[in-house]
This record gives sequence, structure tokens and C-alpha cells, in this order.
Amino acid sequence: MASPRIIIVDDEELIRWSIRERLTAAGYDVGEAGTGAIGLELARKGADLVLLDFRLPDTDGLALLDQIKAADPDILVILMTGQGSIEMAVKAMKQGAFHFVHKPFDLDELENLVGRALETTRLRREVKALRGMSEHFGFDRIVGESQAMKSVKQLLARIAASPGSTVLLTGESGTGKDLAAKAVHYNSDRADGPFMNITCSTIAETLLESELFGHERGAFTDAKTQKKGLLELSHGGSVFLDEIGEMSLALQAKLLRFLEDRTLKRVGGSVDIKVDVRVIAATNRNLEEAVQKREFREDLYYRLRVLPVAIPPLRDRQGDILLLLNYYIDRFNAEFKRNVKGVSPAALKALETHSWPGNVREFRNAVERAMLLSTGSELGLDDFLMLVPSGGAAATSVTGGKRFQLPPEGINFEEFERDLVRQALDAAKGNQTKAAQLLGMNRDQIRYRMEKFGFDKKDA
Repeated sequence: MASPRIIIVDDEELIRWSIRERLTAAGYDVGEAGTGAIGLELARKGADLVLLDFRLPDTDGLALLDQIKAADPDILVILMTGQGSIEMAVKAMKQGAFHFVHKPFDLDELENLVGRALETTRLRREVKALRGMSEHFGFDRIVGESQAMKSVKQLLARIAASPGSTVLLTGESGTGKDLAAKAVHYNSDRADGPFMNITCSTIAETLLESELFGHERGAFTDAKTQKKGLLELSHGGSVFLDEIGEMSLALQAKLLRFLEDRTLKRVGGSVDIKVDVRVIAATNRNLEEAVQKREFREDLYYRLRVLPVAIPPLRDRQGDILLLLNYYIDRFNAEFKRNVKGVSPAALKALETHSWPGNVREFRNAVERAMLLSTGSELGLDDFLMLVPSGGAAATSVTGGKRFQLPPEGINFEEFERDLVRQALDAAKGNQTKAAQLLGMNRDQIRYRMEKFGFDKKDA
């Protein structure tokens, strides 16, 4: 984490030196200026706090205070003067100064004042960031006006306004369960608390227990130090347990005990730790079937589904395709510096009739590929040739049935694959993640093929 940036603006070099030495020793990043013009230039480049002399060769402190605040209202300013008065101090505070100090000042007192100012800056920025998160994950940011999505957004809003009861989000892969979880958290009274998430299927059972509940030093071979788990770290906030249906039965029992009394023991520990956290779980499995097969605990299932929310698949969201399309076109226009206006009627019809087994995630990737590959101001049917068909190999694609036809003489598959990888890397301008998406691969798969075909980074 970068050290706080402090600018000292004073025409007396000895004063600048003494303050700089003290604040640098305290771990701050300190810049200095002997004139108001240079001080304003430094402040505009980025600062957390300005220590500003009232009398400067080219301006006065109050005028420069206004200019600094105009450049960045978040910068705090401490005004310094040897000829101050109560009237001047009042005027400075009204203009937005954090504090007013008289020369000569005690360096210990100044350092304490600087610490208080920077703590104020940190808290203000945290509040601003949290407000930004609330806006970013507002329910109006969940794109969809179909009746199915309206009902879901209304339910999520009621859940966010309720006490921190456990939430169970169900739905197919790619429907946006993670976005729903963040919307609940950042629009609740827990928004200023942490939001932690973990995917239960990606971590081994023994490690998952330690990740969730933490461990004491020496609890197992690699436990060199004490570690708090995600549940404990989420105190006052929310924890999102994705793919809860893949959790082992043994760990399910421990999670159930936590949900019953909101206390936990770290692995290897004996002390009960009380934790205030909302648990939001998600799964694409049918947990009722898993319970019948004895693959999921019935008591945990009912404990999780205090507030159940079923996120509908994209194929059941009549009318949302065009809204999502416009949303992603606007987003990728900004990201790729394009000016795509929309799609052709034929392309829109094909997109609306596709079944989208990968749901919104698949739709997003399809639009991103089309935006990368298209050259015109309108996305046409041919720009969606890479879209995976909804059925098996014989299924029709969004092109109305066009598929790659194997020539009678056959092909050299390795050369064909090499050419496709090269085209994807060219279209993505060397971005491996985007090239992988164009080919329906992950980044490891594209990297493997780059090595296989001898494409190094400078080739890409």
C-alpha cells in the first residue's frame, strides 16, 4: 500500500526541511514547494494533505486553498502562518481548511495533527468508496425488465432491507448469482462491513475448513502462524459461499453448527468465537435431489433456505436480450474504443431465439467476441459465428444452420487449429484472456496452444 502523499508549500527552506525530515521519518511520501504555483502543480498530480503557508511570494494561502480544493476537494489542507488571527482562522476553516496552526509550532504536535488529518482522509475515502459500491451494485444495475427479473430484484431489495438472515441463491451457471449476492450486501446496513467470497468447489476439503474457520498455530504441519478464517474476517459484513452444493458432508456439519449459534472454533482451537455475519450461499445444483441422494444434509438445506431466491435462466427472461445487448455494446464501446450502434434485425432475431445454456455469462462473451471481430458500426449475423450452438454437434447455430463444412479432401487439423489461435490473438491484439474467450477456452488452454505452436509473447 502506498504511503500517504504530503505536500509542504512554504517559501522558507529551513521550515520545509525540518517538516520534511520529521514526516519522512514517520513513513510519509513528502514533496515540497517554495511557491504557490509549484505547490498547486504538485497537488494536482495527487496528494492526500497539503501543509500550506499563508504568505507566499506569488500568492496568499487562502487563494491557493481555493485553487487546491477546486482541483481536488478530497485533499485536506492545514494552513500555517506566523501572523495569524482568529478572523483569519475562521475564514480559512470556512473555505475548507482542515486546521490552522501558528508558527513556530511543535513538530510533535504537527505530526499528531497530520496523523489526524490523514485518518480523516482515509475514512472519507472509505465512505466514498462504499457509496460507489452501493451505486455500482444497485438493483437498477441488474439488467433486466422481464417480469421474471422484476420479481427477483424486488425480492432481493426486500432481503437487503431485512436483518441478516441466511440467503440461498439458486440458478443455472452464468445467471448472475454472484451479482445478486453483492447487490444484497452493498444495499444492506452491512454495506460498510466486509464482503468475502469463496468458491467451495475449487479448494480441497481440508484447506476449505481452514479458509472458512481459520486455524491456530500448529494445528497442522503447515500452520506456522494463527490465521483467521473468512467467516471471522467477515464480522459485521457478509460472506458469499458459492457452489455450496459441492461442500463435503463433514464440513456441512460444521457450517450447520455455525449457522445455529453464530460461533466457531478455529481448526486446532478450543475457544468459541462469536461472529456477526450474513451468510449468502449459492448453487447451481438441485439441493432437494442432493438431499434425497444423501449428498447434502437435509438440516443444512433447510437452515440455508431461510430466504431462497431462484435466479431465472436467460431463456426465461422474455424481452431482456435487447436490454443486455445494448448494455454490453455500450460497455465494450468504452472499453475497446469502438462506436458500434447496434445489431442487424437478423442478428437480433438469432440472439433472441438462441437458448443460451451458459446464460448471461455466455451472452456477454458472445457480444464481446462480436465486438472484437466486427469492423462495421453494426453487428451482423456473421459476427456471431463463434457462438456455441445450444444442442449437440448437429444443432443449428445462431447463423441459422451454417456450420464449418469438412472439405471432401479433409484438412490438416493442427494447421487449422494453429490458424484459429493466430486469428484469435490478432483479433484480441495479443490479449490472451480475450483470445481465449474468442475460442471458448480458458487462459491456460490458450497458453498451452501458444507454447505448442511456438507463439511467444512478442508474437502475440
